Amino acid sequence: MDMKVVDELSNRVIGAAIEVHRGLGPGLLESVYQQCLAYELARHNIKFTLEHPVPVQYKKINIDCAFRADIIVEESIIIEIKSAGKILPIHEAQLLTYLRLTGIRLGFIINFNSRLLKNGIKRIIL
Repeated sequence: MDMKVVDELSNRVIGAAIEVHRGLGPGLLESVYQQCLAYELARHNIKFTLEHPVPVQYKKINIDCAFRADIIVEESIIIEIKSAGKILPIHEAQLLTYLRLTGIRLGFIINFNSRLLKNGIKRIIL
């Protein structure tokens, strides 16, 4: 997908996340934010998959579902949802690995446990 299109899509995704945060505020479980963000993405006609299984190949073995990405948007953006005190280096390492294994170039960590959501969003480009 063209990066200009991906940038536009990422703006729409962030807008949907802000809408969820405005409605719910911080302090809930990640699963609540995930379902509400899915609702907003669907409402805005953005295609996505929840808990998308991602296989891993290690040497001669294949692991069909090594992990599940929280949300993959239009096969172009991985969204990892957090509800933590802050985004930690391990969260960034996790998303970088997901990007590398999927071949997707853009990802967001969205930490809904932030007073202002803009302070809880980390954009990572592979």
